[in-house]
Amino acid sequence: MTERKITATVSDRADVVILGAGPAGLLLGNLLQGDGIDCVVLERGSGEHIRTRARAGFLAAHTVRILQRHGLADGLTRHGRPHSTCEFRSEDGRFRLDYSTLGRGERHTVYPQQDLVSDLLRHYLDAGGRIRFETEALAVHGADGDRPEVEVRTPDGGTARWRARYVAGCDGRHGAARRSLPPGAARHHLDHGVTWLGLLAEAPPSLDAVGYAVHPRGFAGHMARTDTVTRYYLQCAPDARVEDWPEERIWDELSLRMRTDAYGPLRRGPIGQCGIVHLESDVIEPLRHGSLLLAGDAASLISPSAAKGANLAVLEAELLARALADALLHGDPAGLDHYSERCLAHIWRAQEFSQWMIRLLHGPAGTDGAARFHDSLRRSRISALRDSRAQQDWFAEHYVGVRLP
Repeated sequence: MTERKITATVSDRADVVILGAGPAGLLLGNLLQGDGIDCVVLERGSGEHIRTRARAGFLAAHTVRILQRHGLADGLTRHGRPHSTCEFRSEDGRFRLDYSTLGRGERHTVYPQQDLVSDLLRHYLDAGGRIRFETEALAVHGADGDRPEVEVRTPDGGTARWRARYVAGCDGRHGAARRSLPPGAARHHLDHGVTWLGLLAEAPPSLDAVGYAVHPRGFAGHMARTDTVTRYYLQCAPDARVEDWPEERIWDELSLRMRTDAYGPLRRGPIGQCGIVHLESDVIEPLRHGSLLLAGDAASLISPSAAKGANLAVLEAELLARALADALLHGDPAGLDHYSERCLAHIWRAQEFSQWMIRLLHGPAGTDGAARFHDSLRRSRISALRDSRAQQDWFAEHYVGVRLP
């Protein structure tokens, strides 16, 4: 990358500068703070924004274990709800899987991501952690050396620099960490050719399960968030706009695709947040570039079809915190040397399962011979998941996640 001339002066220093206050950045900050390592979190948004930004809500078993291990699970212990049932609906009927009785016998905990972020932020601040809101990282300079600097735009519109020993890029796919990668960094990208309308309904869940409905008109999904809020997904045209989908049309289409005539009505309510989601996946390789290390969505973007994004972020943050502590406190670089390799093994496994779920839930476009062939494969996958214990065990193990040491 071509570096711009910097006119700002260095305003502050930390051993580790963390970009982004999502699950990865805040968990990393908490773990480093607990080890007595000087760190700071730089977040472009406001505190109110990160506390209210609705995202994923299904925490895998390994995520819960990590949070419990570090004393950060008080909120989800009080308010999280165990979940272990999927219901699949298609032209061949419906069936349910209690995946806590399959595979490794693990389940999810439903806990909205904004609540997890609020918990992590509270713990971090209570322990004396430093965070700078409305401070946008613009670029990382000197990552190939041992004193990288982060150029930022401050809340008053000026610029400043933070000097660090390491920079942890947890600021997403469009953040400064990715923009600052050297030319040799590889980005593996896949557009799945599927678009969803994602929405939050102010309505109680209509199922005591995650609902996956496959229909000739497209996929529909039902995921409980709280007792009064439900997330729904509707497959739509790639060029769809939110304004094309008034509430009445959304509820009618959800009812049709989820076959409510056969299986019972949906509980309706006002629709709050609503947006277009293009299903894409990408992976940066490697995840370490000198003193710059990536985690969370900056490391990999995964489609929401299998609820892996936040769970990968937590896994990566713990691995990175351990590696940084070994390097900074004990002079042992082995963890940092192997950080990328260890994370990528989990990332690619999650990507493979996400791809499998996309093929399971979405029929092909068109009506030609090739489309009919692929649609028959999709129906065969659903049939195998319904009837084969071996297939169900495989699904359960990968759906919840891989057991960690």
